[in-house]
Amino acid sequence: MRCSARLTNSFAGEWELYVVTGGMSLEWPEHAFERALPVPTLQERQEALTLLGYTIADGACWEWQEIPTGSMDRVELLASIDVAPTGGAA
Repeated sequence: MRCSARLTNSFAGEWELYVVTGGMSLEWPEHAFERALPVPTLQERQEALTLLGYTIADGACWEWQEIPTGSMDRVELLASIDVAPTGGAA
Protein backbone atom coordinates (compact mmCIF):
# COMPACT_ATOMS: atom_id res chain seq x y z
CA MET A 1 0.00 0.00 0.00
CA ARG A 2 1.45 3.37 -1.03
CA CYS A 3 0.87 6.53 0.96
CA SER A 4 2.06 10.09 0.58
CA ALA A 5 4.52 11.68 3.00
CA ARG A 6 4.45 15.46 3.22
CA LEU A 7 7.00 17.91 4.56
CA THR A 8 5.65 21.36 5.35
CA ASN A 9 6.68 24.56 7.06
CA SER A 10 3.15 25.82 7.56
CA PHE A 11 2.82 25.18 11.31
CA ALA A 12 4.29 28.31 12.95
CA GLY A 13 7.01 28.24 10.28
CA GLU A 14 8.57 25.08 11.69
CA TRP A 15 9.12 21.96 9.60
CA GLU A 16 6.87 18.94 10.10
CA LEU A 17 6.69 15.64 8.25
CA TYR A 18 3.48 13.60 8.20
CA VAL A 19 2.14 10.59 6.31
CA VAL A 20 -1.32 10.77 4.73
CA THR A 21 -2.68 7.29 5.35
CA GLY A 22 -6.03 7.72 3.64
CA GLY A 23 -9.57 7.56 4.88
CA MET A 24 -11.15 10.27 7.00
CA SER A 25 -8.69 9.99 9.90
CA LEU A 26 -6.83 13.07 11.05
CA GLU A 27 -4.56 10.91 13.20
CA TRP A 28 -1.74 10.68 10.67
CA PRO A 29 1.75 9.67 11.79
CA GLU A 30 3.82 12.83 12.19
CA HIS A 31 7.28 14.05 13.14
CA ALA A 32 8.09 17.64 14.16
CA PHE A 33 11.60 18.89 13.39
CA GLU A 34 11.00 21.79 15.83
CA ARG A 35 12.89 24.38 13.78
CA ALA A 36 12.31 26.84 10.97
CA LEU A 37 15.82 26.67 9.53
CA PRO A 38 17.52 24.90 7.96
CA VAL A 39 15.22 22.80 5.80
CA PRO A 40 15.46 19.16 6.97
CA THR A 41 18.04 17.27 4.91
CA LEU A 42 17.24 14.19 2.84
CA GLN A 43 18.90 12.08 5.56
CA GLU A 44 16.81 13.69 8.32
CA ARG A 45 13.63 13.12 6.35
CA GLN A 46 14.54 9.46 5.75
CA GLU A 47 15.28 8.98 9.47
CA ALA A 48 11.93 10.56 10.40
CA LEU A 49 10.10 8.28 7.96
CA THR A 50 11.90 5.25 9.40
CA LEU A 51 10.84 6.27 12.93
CA LEU A 52 7.25 6.53 11.69
CA GLY A 53 7.44 3.07 10.10
CA TYR A 54 7.67 4.07 6.42
CA THR A 55 10.17 3.88 3.61
CA ILE A 56 10.44 5.87 0.39
CA ALA A 57 8.87 3.99 -2.52
CA ASP A 58 11.22 2.75 -5.24
CA GLY A 59 12.02 5.48 -7.75
CA ALA A 60 10.18 8.21 -5.81
CA CYS A 61 11.63 11.73 -5.44
CA TRP A 62 10.60 14.72 -3.41
CA GLU A 63 8.33 17.13 -5.30
CA TRP A 64 8.08 20.74 -4.03
CA GLN A 65 5.20 23.23 -4.18
CA GLU A 66 4.90 26.84 -3.06
CA ILE A 67 1.61 27.74 -1.42
CA PRO A 68 1.08 31.51 -1.38
CA THR A 69 -0.74 32.82 1.67
CA GLY A 70 -1.19 36.34 0.33
CA SER A 71 0.64 38.83 -1.86
CA MET A 72 2.80 40.20 0.96
CA ASP A 73 2.96 37.15 3.23
CA ARG A 74 5.60 34.48 3.33
CA VAL A 75 5.18 31.45 1.11
CA GLU A 76 4.50 28.08 2.71
CA LEU A 77 6.42 25.18 1.23
CA LEU A 78 5.11 21.66 0.80
CA ALA A 79 7.12 18.69 -0.38
CA SER A 80 5.65 15.26 -1.00
CA ILE A 81 6.91 11.80 -1.80
CA ASP A 82 5.37 8.33 -2.17
CA VAL A 83 6.11 6.02 0.75
CA ALA A 84 5.22 2.48 1.77
CA PRO A 85 4.79 1.07 5.28
CA THR A 86 7.51 -1.11 6.73
CA GLY A 87 6.90 -3.77 9.36
CA GLY A 88 6.83 -1.08 12.08
CA ALA A 89 4.00 1.04 10.65
CA ALA A 90 0.95 1.42 12.82
